[in-house]
Amino acid sequence: MSSSKIFLQNRALGYVSNEIPLVTRYINLRRENLIITCVGRAFHTYSSDRFQLLSVSPQHETDITCLAADSYLVYTSCGNQIYAWRRGIELKHTYTGHKAAIKLLFPFAANLVSIDESGTLKIWDVKTESIYKEIQLDFTATAICHPPTYANKLLIGSAEGKLQLWNIKTGSMIYEFEGWNSSVTSLEPAPAEDMMAIGLSNGKIILHNLKFDVSNITFTQDWGSVTRISFLIKRQLMITGSPKGTVVVWNLEEGKVDSLIIKAHHGPICGLQCLPDEPLLVTSSSDNSLKMWRFDMSDGSASLFKIREGHFKPPVSIRFHGTDGASILSSGNDSSLRVFNTVTEIANKSFGRASYNRKASKKKGNKWADPLIMPPISTFTSETTRDKEWDSIVAVHRGIPTVTTWSFDKSKMGEHKLCHERFKKNVSGQKGISATCACLTHCGNFAVIGYSSGHIDKYNIQSGLHRGTYGQPTAHKYVRGVYVDTLNQIMVSGGSDTFLQFWNFKKLNLLSKLELEDTVSLFSWHTESSFLAVALDNFDFCLVDIDTRTVVRKFTGHRGPITDLTFSPDSRWLVTSAMDSTIRTWDIPSSSMIDILKVDTPCVSLTFSPTGSYLATAHADRLGIYLWFNKSLYNHVSLRPITEENQITEPLPLTGINQESLECPIDEDTDEYISKVQIENTITMSGLNDARWQNILNLDAVKKRNKPLQPPKAPAAAPFFLPTIQSIDFQFDLKGVGKTDSNTKVIPETLMQTVFAQQLLKATSLNDYQVLFDQLKLMGPSALNYEVRSLSPEAGGTYELMVKFLELLKQVSTSNKDFELTQSYLGVFLKYNGRALAQRPEAINSIEPLSKHNAWEQLQNNFLLCLSIVEYMKNN
Repeated sequence: MSSSKIFLQNRALGYVSNEIPLVTRYINLRRENLIITCVGRAFHTYSSDRFQLLSVSPQHETDITCLAADSYLVYTSCGNQIYAWRRGIELKHTYTGHKAAIKLLFPFAANLVSIDESGTLKIWDVKTESIYKEIQLDFTATAICHPPTYANKLLIGSAEGKLQLWNIKTGSMIYEFEGWNSSVTSLEPAPAEDMMAIGLSNGKIILHNLKFDVSNITFTQDWGSVTRISFLIKRQLMITGSPKGTVVVWNLEEGKVDSLIIKAHHGPICGLQCLPDEPLLVTSSSDNSLKMWRFDMSDGSASLFKIREGHFKPPVSIRFHGTDGASILSSGNDSSLRVFNTVTEIANKSFGRASYNRKASKKKGNKWADPLIMPPISTFTSETTRDKEWDSIVAVHRGIPTVTTWSFDKSKMGEHKLCHERFKKNVSGQKGISATCACLTHCGNFAVIGYSSGHIDKYNIQSGLHRGTYGQPTAHKYVRGVYVDTLNQIMVSGGSDTFLQFWNFKKLNLLSKLELEDTVSLFSWHTESSFLAVALDNFDFCLVDIDTRTVVRKFTGHRGPITDLTFSPDSRWLVTSAMDSTIRTWDIPSSSMIDILKVDTPCVSLTFSPTGSYLATAHADRLGIYLWFNKSLYNHVSLRPITEENQITEPLPLTGINQESLECPIDEDTDEYISKVQIENTITMSGLNDARWQNILNLDAVKKRNKPLQPPKAPAAAPFFLPTIQSIDFQFDLKGVGKTDSNTKVIPETLMQTVFAQQLLKATSLNDYQVLFDQLKLMGPSALNYEVRSLSPEAGGTYELMVKFLELLKQVSTSNKDFELTQSYLGVFLKYNGRALAQRPEAINSIEPLSKHNAWEQLQNNFLLCLSIVEYMKNN
């Protein structure tokens, strides 16, 4: 059984890079450098010109462990397999032969060098996929490079600190360098001949002459080991990366530090590469970012030029913004607010990190340990009504009473920080108070904020001024959720006291209370209806109708605390997530669970697209946002109540579009409901088009209305072989046209009857009558009208035919099938044949059974009974 019948894996958003170093390759046809980063089981290809995502590779079986590239191919390793990719998406070669996981890859001319964890070095022929040489190393290799001008030579660094120079053509070691008693972390050829830059784990960078085995210059960086080294040749600069995210720029001519990029990334510098013939530097990190730096400052230092990044700490809350379903707002544990676009990656934006003083933080630069950075955003609410005028997002931060506003239109943090004066006094009894929930009104003018102290305040978004407090002095012991209806009439609050309280939004007075089974955990609402979903601390949740102020539905099934709830756009489904690692879909009208999506890590937040196309989820300890395809938009999906038996854990979507989502296959296990042919004590309609039976009684009026203004003129009858008159002009001889033969034979009456009438006379059983009625159903209005009229003796029929037709209608009517057709056919019959039928008293007796059988009256009595019971239940 599949894990979900409604949702299908689509793709993951927000992934840019990980700990695998980036690689660059120059493409002659494009005349630009391409940048390749790893994102787990796939790699991304970016252009250096516009810094946009060009392609996403197909998914590997497991995570990629190594990445390398030359001008023609991209090489990846996955376990003990090596793959060569063309154009970033087409698998060209597969290299099999290693018995251990591969840790190093290095393209070398027409060969590919690979080293696995057991120390086995293999040299592959790229085109034939065969092994050219195999060497067993006696040390743990950590870095590899090719010294320029050294033909067929490779320099290999080790964790023991020594280096070895190998000839790959002969497979022999040429020379071994003793090292500097520290693990080699990076190797890069220097611009000078015979010079090699060697990065060590103790922070030293050695410029070593390979020819004479002499160290010319030694640099030491104070930010930990040297992760990567690159050279900007035109400016005689050496650039190194560190585990603390700092990039150091060294001046080779002066032998000192030229400039620093402090906290260039929030994680260690994993990839660092200068682009050839350009003053550009590209860096990547495990903080899920890719940055391009340009050396254009007046002092020769670098400034941030372009950036592609996602959350470097897992997202906490996500919500779709707008009605087009293209923008997903996301807040993360990194205190940032971002928007991810579901259509194109280039439209992703960052609103920045929340700061107590945004201008001061901006002057200090991109520092990881900025003391002004606010705690992470735990939840937020947004509206589009006033996007262009003022701030349209209200964010609640973890552990503090201050609530911030953000502008979606300007893509930045707003100027207002909403905090009541009572929380600024720092009274001893009010320490540790924090804002817990917020709701932005549909008009975009007001924000209602609930606090852990039980207070609920109302603020004006445009001015940031306080506009009132609900409760005297508090509304609850601990406020868990607030909600304002679309007309700003009622404000609903819930807390740890098991009560929902309904307030007058403008007058701030309490209207009524509703007691629940347990304390409130969180709220979720549907903007276009009066439904409010309330999650409780006992893992259950209920649906409250704000208009009637009653609980209309209760749902039970989760086995862990509920983390989020969201409505489908038509408010028919309610999708919930909990710490039991399940995402469940509930049908609101039937109050039943119709789908379970079981995942390998708990979902902390989810949101339904306004268009109904996607379900977006965020998961614990995952940096991305995951899109799930709604299969019910394109295929028939069984939505019957289900159980939790035999559920299979489904993996999360991966980067790149899932090809299965494009085809959206139909679930073969789906049991399609087949409606019964007939239900007892009810009537069944035929299902034919209304035009087939509604206009039969008025067919004469329809024909008269559609009659042409001038009747068509019949052409003169002419024999098949037309004789001609002998004359100068060509003329036909039409003297005999129009004359009839006096010896014409009279057609017998039985031959004038239609085929239907002849079969009707022969009918004796119910089966025969049903076959004849099915023939009538296939006829059009005009043909049916003719058949019914021809039953009368005046039109060539007989009294026996009329009685037989009434018997046919009686047999079909008593079965309660094709109700509207039998009534329509009876009406047509009585309209044209009623006068002739009235002349025979014995024929009138056959109409009595039809008049006594009234199925509609019985069904109407059942309707009235149901309506009276519903009205009685509503009144009570």
